[in-house]
Amino acid sequence: MTTEAQSGAAIELAVSTVIFALRPAEESERVVLSIPLVRRTRAPFAGRWTLPGGWADPEESLADTAARKLFETTRLQPAYLEQLYAFGDVDRSPTGRIVSVVYWALVHADQAARAAEGENVRWFAADELPELGFDHNRIVDYALWRLRTKMEYSRIAQAFLGETFTLSELRQVYEIVLQRPLDPANFRRQMEGSRALVATEERVTGGRHRPPRLYRYDTSAPLVDHGPLGPP
Repeated sequence: MTTEAQSGAAIELAVSTVIFALRPAEESERVVLSIPLVRRTRAPFAGRWTLPGGWADPEESLADTAARKLFETTRLQPAYLEQLYAFGDVDRSPTGRIVSVVYWALVHADQAARAAEGENVRWFAADELPELGFDHNRIVDYALWRLRTKMEYSRIAQAFLGETFTLSELRQVYEIVLQRPLDPANFRRQMEGSRALVATEERVTGGRHRPPRLYRYDTSAPLVDHGPLGPP
């Protein structure tokens, strides 16, 4: 999609998507926060990795375009896409003025494992990226900041887990995303005192020790807060 600025110069509108998942690192069983990237096959930045995306379509919403482009390249279909930010620095593309509306989402490891991969689509550790095309390193850095900030006050961690989980599993998600160890006792007190979790009557079975209790998030609150405008 192209618009005309007052000066007569064309401004093109694009969408991109940052998808986070917890996946094993390459050649390692260590689980890391990961994102899928697409290798560009044409100039500019031919051969560089970039975020999935493409030009805005005048016949559909920006969120629908982002979802469609993501599925076409990775076969991923997140349950929701949240608008992250609009990036529009004048010099962000060598081909002209391009404004990118960026979306982000989280997917469960099972869904991420079914994503398309190949020569031009790969998963990377989000904190160990190569030099990407355009300003996509900056975009990922901002998405990481947003994710880590939301972990402190929302139930967004649920997107990485199943419907029920142990406090140990939840703490591991926090530690992977925040990249720091958390004291188990303090974490338990904080989570149980937040009223965001609901203890179920179920416990994990099969271990030698006292089976841990399973919890779930209080679903009366939305996974993310879209504000007065509601979901995109």
